Amino acid sequence: MIYSVRHVTTFRYEPAVRESVMEIRMQPRSEANQRCLSFHLDVNPSANITQYCDFTGNSVHHFDIAGSHTEVKVTAQSTVQVETVPAPRPSEAGDWADLDALTASDDYWEMMLPSEFARSSPALEQLAKQLKCGRRGGPLELLTEVNENIYKMFSYVPNSTKVDSPIEEALFAREGVCQDFAHIMIALVRPLRIPCRYVSGYLFHRETEDGQKDRSLEGASHAWLRLWCPGWAGPRSTRPTT
Repeated sequence: MIYSVRHVTTFRYEPAVRESVMEIRMQPRSEANQRCLSFHLDVNPSANITQYCDFTGNSVHHFDIAGSHTEVKVTAQSTVQVETVPAPRPSEAGDWADLDALTASDDYWEMMLPSEFARSSPALEQLAKQLKCGRRGGPLELLTEVNENIYKMFSYVPNSTKVDSPIEEALFAREGVCQDFAHIMIALVRPLRIPCRYVSGYLFHRETEDGQKDRSLEGASHAWLRLWCPGWAGPRSTRPTT
């Protein structure tokens, strides 16, 4: 399936600013079952845009707008082809020894460490005990179980947290938005030495055969996590909010 995605971000300033320096990570990645067929970035006021690739493989666009201005409008237009890939069976995803061998063969340490929004706390440790979040069964079996339990235990409530809210707010309230649930799951499974990282993007909403829809808002940017499992052809994603 081919998708056309147009993302418009507008910054307004009062009073006017004298200069804007920005880095934009808006170009979809080409990997696994996804291919970015085209991408165009427009900035108003106009600016000279440079591009480089960061250490995780994201395309980064950088620009500097000099001179007084009260608004900056950034429009990213993408065409993306996505092929449907069937979910693997747990027996195809390897065991914990396979996972340890995978992580020992390359540099995944940064994806297994705590981060600003995905770190341990008494509330998270309590949830981990409640979910029996330890190395048992197979990695994929455990990840699927944790994913399903977060869905059951937390309510999706738009605007219940902010972009910089710590996960404790969602843990105590048992409600939040996509980024909270992604950070919570990352913080739960990284101590098990499962490499994973935060991902943002878009969902195409459509009803299932029984008429159900995703809980997240249509048209809004979305968040989930990407993880490594042995026996799979590259990293895979899981969405604990839907």
